[in-house]
Amino acid sequence: MTNNNNPLCVDLDGTLIATDLLYEAFFLMLKQYPLGLFFLPFWLLKGKAYLKSRLAEKVEFNWSTLPYREEVLQHIAAARADGRKTVLATASPQVWADGIANQLGCFDLAVCITETTNLSGKHKAEHLTQLFGEKGFEYAGDTQVDIQVWSHAAGAIVVSNHQSLLRQLSKLSIPVVAHIAPNAASALVYIKALRVHQWLKNLLILVPLLAAHQLTSLQGLVNAGYAFVAFSLCASAVYILNDLLDLESDRQHIRKRKRPFAACTIPLSQGMLLVPVLLIVAFGVSCLLPIQFTMVLFAYFMMTLAYSIRLKKQVIVDVMMLAGLYTMRIIAGAAATTISPSFWLLAFSMFIFLSLAMVKRYSELLITLQANKKEPAGRGYSVEDLPVLMAIGVSSGICSVLILALYINSPETSQMYSNTMWLWLIPPIILYWTSRMWMKAHRGQVDDDPVVFAARDWQSLVVISLTACIFAAALYA
Repeated sequence: MTNNNNPLCVDLDGTLIATDLLYEAFFLMLKQYPLGLFFLPFWLLKGKAYLKSRLAEKVEFNWSTLPYREEVLQHIAAARADGRKTVLATASPQVWADGIANQLGCFDLAVCITETTNLSGKHKAEHLTQLFGEKGFEYAGDTQVDIQVWSHAAGAIVVSNHQSLLRQLSKLSIPVVAHIAPNAASALVYIKALRVHQWLKNLLILVPLLAAHQLTSLQGLVNAGYAFVAFSLCASAVYILNDLLDLESDRQHIRKRKRPFAACTIPLSQGMLLVPVLLIVAFGVSCLLPIQFTMVLFAYFMMTLAYSIRLKKQVIVDVMMLAGLYTMRIIAGAAATTISPSFWLLAFSMFIFLSLAMVKRYSELLITLQANKKEPAGRGYSVEDLPVLMAIGVSSGICSVLILALYINSPETSQMYSNTMWLWLIPPIILYWTSRMWMKAHRGQVDDDPVVFAARDWQSLVVISLTACIFAAALYA
């Protein structure tokens, strides 16, 4: 920090906050005012400043949840302690600038855009020079366009990990008062954003092959492999889109706030690019499979889109959708391998996945209770609903076991297996597993998707192995 009386002017997007309010507003609008998407091109034709002004009218931010940069706030606090004026200089609408200023309470003045002028680059430089004179202020910024402002400033606070920016400032003889280098996203961060670990759920695509005893079919396995890749890429696109739509609520969640987009370790603009790229590749791969699979994949995407934008806030509807999305993977596997799923498989799937969906929602609600909150952000439940969710979930799990027992006793089963008596060992094993899953959830020990939890839980893996061995014994013994 320099010891002078020059005002400290601070940029907003990427500098004071580790995000861009334009992108934040876009995703908020998709949730709060979806029809506004059709007006965006017309607003943009009138300029970026006009677009921001219209977005400001349509969306409401929770200013307390934004990812503020602590290092920048420390510089602002130090400037105020020295008696210097602090100014928020942003290319955002007045209502956004005022919202930030009121939330932080550390700015003497906020200068922002009008409907016709986007206050960035040369426009911001001219405005600040008119207010404080040539070389009469320090400026904190983060991008190439801010060089136009720094060239008129007495000093620069650079919030960037790009060394090229520092070299340009050095060539222009602009003194750098401080350099704040945000951590660059590693490959592991992008893998986390894609939720690669969630791809385990897409192994459900193999279930129709298993149920039809065609796991040795080479063509079936190849098709299932293509389906797995297509579904995984589509699911990753959906996860990213869901994260972008849930930024505000995720930042209020004890665990989800660490997600790459909520924490802004990956820029939102990259998320906007990743979604269409992943979808294009996913549907491109689906072209290698029967058209029915592409139709199922499209239906899955539309269902997840509806869930992300609206249905996740609807009580019970949300868990029905989650259960349906699990079952869609089995239907997709059937479509890819041209195997018709049986009534028994679909009925069992419906109830077992409804139970698991209830586990997921119950676990999230239990975390809310443990955080001394009444309602989780972005959901339609309250902590008083915990007993009801457990009752529905446990009963659904029991129903799935009942359906399995009826399947074992059906005439079709005796035609498919050499010795169906072996199969009667499976219902008690599944009953144990679902009961244990709910016991774990009740104790707060299921903190992730239950299917992913099962893939990491050694007892669940033992259950899967035992069940597979019993099926093999019934088939060949």
